[in-house]
Amino acid sequence: MCNFPSILDKKLKKRKQEDALRSLPLPGNLVDFSSNDYLGLATNETLYANTFQLLLNKGVSHNGATGSRLISGNHNLYLDLEADLASFFKSDSALVFNSGYDANLGFFSAIPQRGDIILYDALIHASIRDGILLSNAKSYKFSHNNIKDVEETFNKATAKDFKGEVYIVTESIFSMDGDSPDIEALIKFSKKKSAHLIIDEAHAVGVFGEQGEGLVQQNKAYKDVFARIITFGKALGCHGAAILGSEQLKEYLVNFSRSFIYTTALPPHAVATITAAVKFIEEEEGKIARKNLKEKIDLFKNKVKELKLQDLFIPSNSAIQCCLITGNGKVKKIADKLQEKGFNVKAILAPTVQEGEERLRFCIHSYNSKEEIGLVLQILANSIK
Repeated sequence: MCNFPSILDKKLKKRKQEDALRSLPLPGNLVDFSSNDYLGLATNETLYANTFQLLLNKGVSHNGATGSRLISGNHNLYLDLEADLASFFKSDSALVFNSGYDANLGFFSAIPQRGDIILYDALIHASIRDGILLSNAKSYKFSHNNIKDVEETFNKATAKDFKGEVYIVTESIFSMDGDSPDIEALIKFSKKKSAHLIIDEAHAVGVFGEQGEGLVQQNKAYKDVFARIITFGKALGCHGAAILGSEQLKEYLVNFSRSFIYTTALPPHAVATITAAVKFIEEEEGKIARKNLKEKIDLFKNKVKELKLQDLFIPSNSAIQCCLITGNGKVKKIADKLQEKGFNVKAILAPTVQEGEERLRFCIHSYNSKEEIGLVLQILANSIK
């Protein structure tokens, strides 16, 4: 076997020394406080049955897509799904990608051009950062959820005879903090400066809105956003993503987005699952699941206050609740203790988050019981003491 490059070996050893080495865990029987399956749809039997019924109704029996959508993979299920998504999310168009990572990589590497500017939140997701790195546009970071810094960064970036386009990107629910920006203020500023606002709704779709449409639609802001990125691997319990926007945006992405053009399309079963999941969250069972989730989030936050732990938690109204515990070693030790007691709570380590902002990330679900929430937080309180 070939020798492993020494520079890579050093990087691995450094990770081990920093107590930050990643490994692949196997599923167990622990109580779930770690997955993004907020509504329990990943294991929902009704959704599973509806997916197969849809495939039967459409007479689809293919296992794979057979190629990219531009060659042989653009089956009718795709067309129906994108029409459904555009209608449900009140968008002119929808374009499905294989994952949220693919969508963000494909969007930011293709849309902003040389001479343009991208302003992005300091805590934006890694997939957006990677897309920005592939862009020919200049990029500038602004302080997390700080509209004043957005304005100041914009003014600095456009000070010298700037003639390009400006793209401002944020998330409606941040994946590592669970908090939200002031969407109304961002829209007002974007309009004032003729900038294009892009919002990643990965952790909001299915959870917020009357039918799970996300925070942009809940705030009736869908007409004022240049593009929304939505994903199906969180609350919708399946896989894939879509970019919502104008018909012209869709046409441009089909022609220039490399992560869309040069990949095998999703198999029919995956597309049918997304179709069934979107319909599911619209209906009564989806509404009940969202109601249960909100009740569990409120219960969790109240228990945090009761145990006087609120100063350790980042303020959040979402299903993501984070307890800051500084130091990789310390936060891993407490996570191990929670797991030993039967609760799957993950430690988020540096460099995934900034050094000094290591945390326990609690993901709340509609199916977590009152007893589970009370016990996991009591163990946390005892462990911290």
